[in-house]
Amino acid sequence: MQFGNFEIYPIYDGFFALDGGAMFGVVPKVFWEKTNPPDNRNRITLALRTMLIKTPKELVLIDTGIGDKFQEKFKDIYRIDKSYTIENSLQAVGVKPDEINIVINTHLHFDHCGGNTRVDNQGEVVPKFANATYYIQEAEWKQAVNPDVRSKASYLLENFAPLEKFGNLKLIDGDQEIIQGVFVIKTAGHTKGHQIVLIKSEAKTCVYWGDLIPTVSHLNVPYVMGYDLFPLTTMEWKERLLAKALEEKWLLFFEHDPKHSFGYLKAKQDRWEFVPVPENN
Repeated sequence: MQFGNFEIYPIYDGFFALDGGAMFGVVPKVFWEKTNPPDNRNRITLALRTMLIKTPKELVLIDTGIGDKFQEKFKDIYRIDKSYTIENSLQAVGVKPDEINIVINTHLHFDHCGGNTRVDNQGEVVPKFANATYYIQEAEWKQAVNPDVRSKASYLLENFAPLEKFGNLKLIDGDQEIIQGVFVIKTAGHTKGHQIVLIKSEAKTCVYWGDLIPTVSHLNVPYVMGYDLFPLTTMEWKERLLAKALEEKWLLFFEHDPKHSFGYLKAKQDRWEFVPVPENN
């Protein structure tokens, strides 16, 4: 999609599945199963969708999917479908991994940063985007390298520890403009250091929600994941940013929605309505 002076592309790393109850927290199944039908193990299908931003000078990748450094048991638990990979998705738009200059991780859960690294021919885990600087919130890094018992299973060291070893890591503290027109906003909520990304060009704004709003269903403010460490913080940010997105006509990008990458909000009586935009618009 042409977006102002930038080009933005959804880049797929396949699909996976998580427990529907965990994805919707206190919301009863009778509500969420209408739009997100579960399988016989109560798992719902989710996309592993990242974003490539082509600016006149830089190639920026936001999140890196789940990667391929997992065993069969892990693949079965999360019903991982690798019919797409980061590599072949980038190849389809004429980009090689070594050409990526910047990687922004919204946070360090395995489904958002598994593709940060790869196993080389000598069996060593190395940065997949060898020439990129990886931008991560300092609070997120501290949580990831020393996780609490509740979060430990979501943080896998092989996905991010090599970034520090090979000199690709850049820790930031709070909101920042990474390059002209690409901003990170620290929201916390989902994790201590979760950040979203705003892309601004020629009076247009696109928001990459990460896990603040992982699917279209989560546009409903009370629909908050059971995975969120600070659900009230998530709700406060959602309410504030959705009002701004409606007022300023932001383009919305969803990382995990199984059907929709892009869309807009449209006012409808006392609430809003989601209007999807085709990927090849």
